[in-house]
Amino acid sequence: MRHYPAFMDIIGRKALVIGQGESADRKAQALRRAGAEVNISPTFKPSLLDGCAIAIGAEAPDEDLQALSRTAIERGIPVNIVDRPELCSFITPAIVDRSPLTIAISSGGAAPVLARLLRAKIEALVSPNYARLATLAEQFKDKVRAAFPDMAIRRRALETLLTGPAADLALSGQENEAGKLFEAAINQPDTISRKGIVYLVGAGPGAPDLLTLRAQRLLGEADVIVHDRLVTDEILDMGRRDAGRIFVGKARANHCMRQEDINALLVRLGQEGKRVVRLKGGDPLIFGRGGEEAEALAEAGIPFEIVPGITAALGCAAGSNIPLTHREAARAVTFITGHTRDGTLEMDFHGAVQLGGTLAVYMGIVTLPRLRDGLLAAGLPADTPSALIERGGTEAQRTLFGTLDHLVATAPDWSEGGPALVLVGQAVGRAVPDHRD
Repeated sequence: MRHYPAFMDIIGRKALVIGQGESADRKAQALRRAGAEVNISPTFKPSLLDGCAIAIGAEAPDEDLQALSRTAIERGIPVNIVDRPELCSFITPAIVDRSPLTIAISSGGAAPVLARLLRAKIEALVSPNYARLATLAEQFKDKVRAAFPDMAIRRRALETLLTGPAADLALSGQENEAGKLFEAAINQPDTISRKGIVYLVGAGPGAPDLLTLRAQRLLGEADVIVHDRLVTDEILDMGRRDAGRIFVGKARANHCMRQEDINALLVRLGQEGKRVVRLKGGDPLIFGRGGEEAEALAEAGIPFEIVPGITAALGCAAGSNIPLTHREAARAVTFITGHTRDGTLEMDFHGAVQLGGTLAVYMGIVTLPRLRDGLLAAGLPADTPSALIERGGTEAQRTLFGTLDHLVATAPDWSEGGPALVLVGQAVGRAVPDHRD
């Protein structure tokens, strides 16, 4: 994040605008709409900053703009010089005004035109009527806090009120009727569900834009996010800033928390009335132990929902342009784990070879020599195309192509220690070259 976003209260405070012309007038108008007492001057002198809370320069002589910037910064007064980021201590974003709801979009000065284009899109999505809904929420803020002292329950109550019939009435201009529904909910707080729920959510291979829309929404609503080591910071940042974050990551032979303890944690959070997102790399039901967690939640009577994600085999194959099935090469895909509970490789090599198609071996880099030996002994041709894919589905994806013998010989020096998947089968040889620049 290039700049720290903040909204400044300048009601009744002095603001200075240096310059003249359309740009200076627009800045002055915006400051007045925010409640400031604005002084406009075509030129700068230091005394104009006395008592000021904020200063802006636009369409003034360069020496005045530089003097304004230097003096304001020396005095600790926030200053913005239009289109001169090197002279600014803050930047002004593109604004969508639905007061008391305000949406600010900033490119950090890199592409202000893009920020304005995004503002236009958001303005089309967020009706001006949302101002009525925000005003209604403000009106009942204290009553809601008193009726629902627990923060998690209060948030859930507000989500119900701000997305249900009361919201529809407010958005259609029927504020009085909407207010009655708010009042009724506050007077009968037990009508708001206090029961927790756990969402077992697949985070996909790591790229934020490969999350499902449902996963994105649930991250924004969660009270607590319980995540493993394969979940990237970029995805965690999509959650609410005030949501709790609990790391329960497990790596081969190095478990931060036992699965039994994770199950107990999810049950406890659900019993506390929390809205929990259990975030797992890939898909929760493919080597993610989501089934075990669902069983524990069901046994404890905790509501849960499973939200699928892009599993590693799909993300890795797509990033390397490898077809998992192909009419002329593979008519089946088999998902196999590269190690089991005790870290050994246990698979039906003869069955896998006889079935044919593509083998997708998860967490298979450590047991790669045994995978090679078992498959070749079961009759897999030694020249079968294979690939070792590291950090698949992310911008850091790397792919090593070759036979299994080549992978075994090369992998120790090639690997950088990231999550890896092995693909074996004739379809791997059908990988399509990427001709993008």
